[in-house]
Amino acid sequence: MAERHPRRWSQKVAETSDALDLEPKVFAQRSPKKIADALKRSAERSRRRKGSAFQSAMSMLTFYLNRAGRNLPAARKRTLEEAKDELRKDFRRPPPT
Repeated sequence: MAERHPRRWSQKVAETSDALDLEPKVFAQRSPKKIADALKRSAERSRRRKGSAFQSAMSMLTFYLNRAGRNLPAARKRTLEEAKDELRKDFRRPPPT
């Protein structure tokens, strides 16, 4: 018989991976700026990250979007996509081409 996998494997990844230590309820914020600022703070404080603070913060935001994506309302997806732009501004990175 096939081994059962936990339903919330993405939660385990977010909590135990070397991506970064997140502040509580980062993705529950309503403002893209507040989400980006919280991710930046988390990435800069975290000792578990492997890449740069920007890479870790963007990676966690993208991971969250990809995992929760189909269950999120369109307005929430837009907010999270806007948070990516805010994150780029916070780290003084150019917008994607």
